[in-house]
Amino acid sequence: MRSWRWFLSRVMRLFLRWFRLCPRRGRRKRPSRLRDLWHYWRVLLKSLYYNVLTNSDTALDCVFEPIYWLVDNMTRWFGVVFVSLVIVLTSSVVIIVYLCVLPIIFSTYPVHWILWHLCYGHWNLLMLVYHYYKATTTYPGFPPQEKTDIPTVTLCKKCIVPKPARTHHCSICSRCILKMDHHCPWLNNCVGHFNHRYFFSFCLFMTMACIYCSISAKDMFLDAYNAIESSYQTPPPAFTRQERMVHKSLVYLWVLTSSVAVALGGLTLWHAMLISRGETSVERHINRKERKRLRLKGKVFRNPYHRGKINNWKIFFGVEKQSDWLTRVLLPSGHLPHGDGLTWDCPSHRNNTMAI
Repeated sequence: MRSWRWFLSRVMRLFLRWFRLCPRRGRRKRPSRLRDLWHYWRVLLKSLYYNVLTNSDTALDCVFEPIYWLVDNMTRWFGVVFVSLVIVLTSSVVIIVYLCVLPIIFSTYPVHWILWHLCYGHWNLLMLVYHYYKATTTYPGFPPQEKTDIPTVTLCKKCIVPKPARTHHCSICSRCILKMDHHCPWLNNCVGHFNHRYFFSFCLFMTMACIYCSISAKDMFLDAYNAIESSYQTPPPAFTRQERMVHKSLVYLWVLTSSVAVALGGLTLWHAMLISRGETSVERHINRKERKRLRLKGKVFRNPYHRGKINNWKIFFGVEKQSDWLTRVLLPSGHLPHGDGLTWDCPSHRNNTMAI
């Protein structure tokens, strides 16, 4: 009687012979059946999706497309949360300043410093609130959907409509944006041609307000921090409940404003550099790649929208005369930006290196 090992070896031999991995006696080893099957299924699978223009970047985009979709939709919904958070945090700082900081200033500072704090603080608050409201409620600008005579640079692969120069598609808003800079979740809005000035002004005045609060409340913060630390001593100082709330509020105020001043200050400086160069955040990456490409060919890339640092700032703020620096920059102003966002005046010698 044959053992189970013999049956097992017989089955394995038949299995391997079927795949041509174990040739019969007296015959040469034929090509692997597994390799043929793998090649067959690979060709069959590629027949469903293969494109001669497909590369590794396209394949990665397809793989990460569900993640992109999830991030875009989550950002759209979380934008409401971020806007609410900005309003709540800003309101909390304003309340603490009115209830805790100003009473100390009134009781310890001379009259001229009190007047300066009142004037500067309320002006900064007015500019901050106004520009944040305008940045969140102003449409960034969209290219026309119908066919027009406006010169277009390319065709949007998402919208399937002509796309003017400096226009880019926002995957979160699902629309093309004129002179798109980026989608800001803290505004729940895209930053484009018609609200770019409001966005930068908000960042600037928010940074100035945080620096002002951080410097003004520094001594108050140190006193409040030392008072909180002394509460762990034995016996603890006899502070009332209201005094303990004031101490914690002053510590919260200084930590929050100092942190925001550092973080938002860096972002403001970054955008100030881009404005000085006549670029947006998107164009920064495009121009960097174009600069490398032309350098390999022995050419020099020139940004077609760069008009000089001072002129770039004048165009950005819409300054046409000297008095506009006061009425349009240092005071709330709802004037429209320079141009319509569809066509751009460029020197003729720079048209061949236009950033799109």
